[in-house]
Amino acid sequence: MSFIENIKSRYKSGNIVEKIIYINIAVFVLMLLLNTFSGLYSGDSSWFLKWFSLDDNYNSLLTKPWTIITYGFLHAGFIHILFNLIALYFIGNLFIEYFTQKQLISFYLLGTLFGGLFYLFSQNYFPLFQGKSSYLVGASAGISAIFVGIATYLPNYQLKIRFIGFVKLWHITAVWIALDILGLSGENAGGHFAHLGGALFGFLYVNQSSNKELKIWDKITSIFTSKKKPLKTVYKSPKKTTKSNKNSSLTQQQIDAILDKISKSGYDTLTKAEKEFLFKQGRK
Repeated sequence: MSFIENIKSRYKSGNIVEKIIYINIAVFVLMLLLNTFSGLYSGDSSWFLKWFSLDDNYNSLLTKPWTIITYGFLHAGFIHILFNLIALYFIGNLFIEYFTQKQLISFYLLGTLFGGLFYLFSQNYFPLFQGKSSYLVGASAGISAIFVGIATYLPNYQLKIRFIGFVKLWHITAVWIALDILGLSGENAGGHFAHLGGALFGFLYVNQSSNKELKIWDKITSIFTSKKKPLKTVYKSPKKTTKSNKNSSLTQQQIDAILDKISKSGYDTLTKAEKEFLFKQGRK
């Protein structure tokens, strides 16, 4: 099997997190190649970046509306893409343990959208940016939406960090957001505004979808998904018409109680019977 065929095979068999990572890497390599060949012919080596990055001017968005999303697949350098994709790999795979892969892509795209809007607002409102020109690239806004979304749903979930030990997810998220807030007046202030925009979307989506009624955020995500439905976890199974209403209600109460326990203390605190019950429900 050739190298290209091996990459194609890995892409097809990978989950949505791995697919997004492959797409980001492919775009990064393409940008490097185009910049290199453009430079050899004494052309504008940054034309690709200018065409797909998000400019700080509202008028530019009118002529290049796709940039409100495409900037989330561009990166300024190797270190930039490396740290973003490492974060996406770990956070994204944790996210799809509890939610669907379609929900993850919705978080990524809509977090990118909200981040872009926050960036545009900051560049055109605050005096700090007057007389300055900039553009926005990076997947951080989409990643922030995923990170804050899963942290809002499972705030007490514990991650084991080397040399530190077990740390609750909301503690890590608080540090993540605090760093962005502290950087609002720095060199990459526009980028930090975008991160906060993505984070705000992640929080609002999960918070609004905690109720089982259809919310406005579900209507927004219908742009990217074919069906309108509230946020749900992968443990929930569709109701079967062959069961009585009483049994269905009791089963749903058991699922809700277990999921509430997971959100407060983490999956590892479940008893063996509770884990087996979730497993059986997930296979129905």
